[in-house]
Amino acid sequence: MVIFDPFLEILGLIVDIYFKIVVVQVVLFWLIHFKILEPSNKYALKTVELLDKATTPVYDKIKSKIPLVFSGIDFSPFVLLLVLYFISRLILSLRILVAG
Repeated sequence: MVIFDPFLEILGLIVDIYFKIVVVQVVLFWLIHFKILEPSNKYALKTVELLDKATTPVYDKIKSKIPLVFSGIDFSPFVLLLVLYFISRLILSLRILVAG
């Protein structure tokens, strides 16, 4: 069973990184939306573009299954964060089970 521990470690790391990517994207969106960060900032635009490429396909899949738009607010990032958190906890439980 020790053979699965590195696999679970890497899988947990990937989920954690993707969770952070979604959080950064949401924070950047709100910073630009409330004009705390200038929309014309080339670094912000490039970062938003890169993060959009990483998350838009997943958001689209979530929206196709659960169209959660309320008053123009898209809740797919929130749903994705919940799913990623659940997967992260599941991986942690599996690692404890495999190690124990």
